[in-house]
Amino acid sequence: MPCRGVRGATTVEHNTSEEILKATLQLLALMIRQNGIEPDDVASAIFTVTKDLDAEFPALAARQLGWLNVALMCSYELTVPDSLPRCIRVLLHWNTDKAADEIVHVYIKGAANLRPDLTQLPPVDWQELERWIDEHLQEARPSRR
Repeated sequence: MPCRGVRGATTVEHNTSEEILKATLQLLALMIRQNGIEPDDVASAIFTVTKDLDAEFPALAARQLGWLNVALMCSYELTVPDSLPRCIRVLLHWNTDKAADEIVHVYIKGAANLRPDLTQLPPVDWQELERWIDEHLQEARPSRR
């Protein structure tokens, strides 16, 4: 089975743990749903942030979704003049039989401007997405006995 790269990016308004985690959860949820990704098929994920984001590790969002056996890494994005500020990027390495041209890359919020050629998502129902995230966060939490 080939390993494919699935890219995504989003932005936040403020450098806070809450905003970084919420934006990363939204991004991951859309990547998962648009591609039919199962956690057991994810080999690894690389998260980068621009240097103006240091309040939280975005990979924590994946752990919150239950990705406990996935290799995750966080790093800084290159600082390039006039680049997009407060940006979170993700590269998932996904074991799938899908062809490369079937992969849906997800660029949302201010990051949609990074790759307008890949911004092919239907309109996002943000309330419904938040319900999906909440359900998956509940499932991922260990039950207390």
